[in-house]
Order: sequence, then structure tokens, then C-alpha cells
Amino acid sequence: MIDLYTAPTPNGWKASITLEELQIPYETHTVNLTKNEQKEPWFLEINPNGRIPAIVDRDASDLAVFESGAVMIYLAEKAGRLLPTDAAGRSRVISWLMFQMGGVGPMMGQANVFFRYFPEKLQPAIDRYQNESRRLFEVLDRHLDENEWLAGDFSIADIANWAWVRTHKWSGVSIEGLDPLQRWIGQLYDRPACVRGIEIPFKIPSIADDEEAAAEFAKNAQKTLQR
Repeated sequence: MIDLYTAPTPNGWKASITLEELQIPYETHTVNLTKNEQKEPWFLEINPNGRIPAIVDRDASDLAVFESGAVMIYLAEKAGRLLPTDAAGRSRVISWLMFQMGGVGPMMGQANVFFRYFPEKLQPAIDRYQNESRRLFEVLDRHLDENEWLAGDFSIADIANWAWVRTHKWSGVSIEGLDPLQRWIGQLYDRPACVRGIEIPFKIPSIADDEEAAAEFAKNAQKTLQR
């Protein structure tokens, strides 16, 4: 049994989607970020960095794994699925996983901060992170124009990138004209396990187009910026 410590964020969904796709039994523990629970001593024993998601594998002497990409790799290896075992296939998957972790996630995350959360609208910062996010989307789009999935078969690389890219409206980044990317996004929405995964630990409504709801969400999110 896996204990999943998570919150409804793209990084959290990376772990829950992976668990759902692999059909690994798990128990969800919601970490309230607005109450700073991720910095409490009990959680820092699981993840010293105080971030979600993290897992504890009860079947492996309560082994704790943190950092979303590490969690995904651990789970895929545990189940023997979604990550090839041959060197070439494994390298392709991990390359696109690192593309998300080093590029898509950080750039969209900063776009969220300056476009949605930061109290002062610093347009050069907004432009910087939105433009770089769009550039990364275009990299994905060109690759997906010639490939159904990012790394051969469906893998944790697709899960990781989709968990972020699907939230592009919240970051204020357009996917207009990126037809292969849009096709790929739709393919993942067609997977029941992916849909279940983005409803963990609970389902949140799409608020990117609702100004009042978006403002309220952003106000609450500001509390976590310096944590």
C-alpha cells in the first residue's frame, strides 16, 4: 500500500495519475497548503523540502519518496509499466520527464505567480514566463506532429507534461495553432485513469474563465508564495 501526500496541483496530479494508471493501491492524505501543513515537522520527516507530492511505501519498510519525478519513476519501476527497461527507451522517457521538470513546470509555475498571484502586475515578468511557456509548448507540438506519444508508447513522460500543459489557461498561455498538442491533450483526457487522477485529492472546478472565482483562488494562493 502507498500513502500519497498531495494537494490539487499539477505536481500532485502527476503522482495521483501515475498511481491510477498503474492501478497501485494507495491511500490519499490531503496536505493543506494554505495552512502551511507541508512545513509541519511530521511532513518534513517525509519530505525535508516541504513540498508535495510525497509517498510512503508501506510494503518497502515505509520508504519515503519525494519530488514528483522521483515518485513517478519509483512507481513505474515498482509496477514494471510506463517506463521501459531498455536503455534507449528509458532514456527517451526520462528526457521528456526532465523536460517537464526543468522547463514546463518551472516556467508555467512562474507564469502563474506573476500572472495570477503576485499583487503587483509586472508585465515584463509576465511576458517572460508566458512566452517561454509557449516556446516549450511549441517544442512539444513539433515532436507530437510526428509522434503519437512523447517517448514511443504512453508513459510517465506524457503524464508529467499533461498534468501541467492542460492548465495552460491558468497560466495565460495560448495553445492556439498547436494542433498536434491539442490532439495529444485530448488523448489523455480520453484515458479514465488520467481523469480520475486529476480529481485527487478532490475535484476542483475550472476557474480560469471565471474572474471572481479566479481572484478568490489567487488570493488564497498568495499565502503560499513565500513558503
